[in-house]
Amino acid sequence: MSLHLQALGQAATKGPFVRVLVVETKGSTPREVGAEMRIWPDQTEGTIGGGTLEAEAITIARGLSGPALRRFALGPTLGQCCGGSVTLAFEPLDTGKLAQIRGPIHARPLICSEMPLSVQRALAKARNSGETPPLLLDGWLIEPLSAPAQELWIWGAGHVGRALVTTLAPLPHWSIRWADIDPSRFPEAIPDSVTPVIASNPADLVPLAASSAHHLILTFSHALDLELCHQILRQDFAACGLIGSATKWSRFQHRLHDLGHSPAQISRIACPIGDPALGKEPQAIAISVAAALLRDRVSRASLAVNTEGQTG
Repeated sequence: MSLHLQALGQAATKGPFVRVLVVETKGSTPREVGAEMRIWPDQTEGTIGGGTLEAEAITIARGLSGPALRRFALGPTLGQCCGGSVTLAFEPLDTGKLAQIRGPIHARPLICSEMPLSVQRALAKARNSGETPPLLLDGWLIEPLSAPAQELWIWGAGHVGRALVTTLAPLPHWSIRWADIDPSRFPEAIPDSVTPVIASNPADLVPLAASSAHHLILTFSHALDLELCHQILRQDFAACGLIGSATKWSRFQHRLHDLGHSPAQISRIACPIGDPALGKEPQAIAISVAAALLRDRVSRASLAVNTEGQTG
């Protein structure tokens, strides 16, 4: 569990809201600890599991004037079939409060304003040995700030590009740059978390990408796809995927070799993207690509944790 400050900052541009966070669970529950949603007077984002629990949380959040902690017995209290219990933290936030957050760990009260000794000890252990503190401790929330969202460039606003943006934009893990040649190529509504980038030759934008960026190439033009591959291979990047058939990729490999790229460099581009066995529909491609990105993210996070444990 971590505090996605970038995503919360984006949410605050819509006005003050209440962040509702699952902080404890017992038995069978609809969502896990760390699940959250954001609630405004006229809209919501995210989910803590739906049903009566979520409806009750929305009602409570819209009537709050300060932080709160509530426990719900899902069966006896709310009539849900899960049968377990859920404790929710309610935290009103706005741009001013978010600006006061300092990392790498943010501790703040939900019940008592004076920091208990237990919280002081947990923060000290986190600083000195890297031990992860509990999310909820004696009425205080303790969350490490998440790493900045990873830059993800989606090259092409066609059917697959649109499906990818629709699938990935709600997730806080990626900062999406969506590139194409003309504003008319994009849909009228673009998610707030997505930045459209327009250039007559999108390959000219490649130097703007971070060295840690992921790239997904799926434009309307094979020539543009090839130029993007060429330019991306000329700089550092985390990963790159190209939409296409085996024939297209075979031709691209030869052409990229002729452009001066080694077989080892060229092999860093994955083609095709996604899992062809799941189908070629834009939505099927988007779902399988998103699943691969999430698996990679979880794998890297697990490796980082194991490495810390061995060296800490």
